[in-house]
Amino acid sequence: MRKEVILETRGLWAGYGGKPVLQGVDLSVREGQIVAVIGRNGVGKSTLMKTLIGLRPSDQGSISFEGSLIDRLSGHRRARLGIGYVPQGRDVFPRMSVYENLLVGQSIGASQKPAGQIDEIYGYFPILKERRDQRAGTLSGGQQQQLAIGRVLMGKPSLILLDEPSEGIQPNIVQDIARIMVELNRATGITIVFVEQNLDMIRSMAQRCYVMEKGRITAEIDTATLEDRDAVRQFLAV
Repeated sequence: MRKEVILETRGLWAGYGGKPVLQGVDLSVREGQIVAVIGRNGVGKSTLMKTLIGLRPSDQGSISFEGSLIDRLSGHRRARLGIGYVPQGRDVFPRMSVYENLLVGQSIGASQKPAGQIDEIYGYFPILKERRDQRAGTLSGGQQQQLAIGRVLMGKPSLILLDEPSEGIQPNIVQDIARIMVELNRATGITIVFVEQNLDMIRSMAQRCYVMEKGRITAEIDTATLEDRDAVRQFLAV
């Protein structure tokens, strides 16, 4: 059975100080998919993520989530609707403990009691349970990324946006995170859209990819093409 479209943009424009970065982005993501947005630095991938979650206003076009227009809603309201966002650089609360960071995520709107919800997160990310009383700012980059993802998952989103999840992380931890995200997708049906340049992570996670160039989607890659490392590498250097 073909699943419904959960996220869709049409002719989306956004930028900074009157200078356009996104220049008419069209994309469509169905429930339960893992979709990557790839392309070289500076083509607008992170701006797209910030615009989807509401940190950047859109200038033209539309954003729909679960069939409703959301492009005029605040980021907070989008999060309440079920969109989780892990920014580039992770942005954990450095002076707060791992446990306290997770509680912040739970406040977004999950109905489950915090204890049970946190146990679920610890099941996916055991290092967070081991370091639960440690200040987040003292964790390694990979541990902070796991915490940032866990914090978002505490809010029980139906869609999670990941911006460069491999940035500054050791290769073995990158593969651990990719594996866990695929497990989460299979176990819960959560939809994942992620921006990435790490070829191994793209191939490990993505079911299909959108290619960005100069603020536009210029190509779509299917699963078969993802198996061709040279082809994917070429798209990363467009």
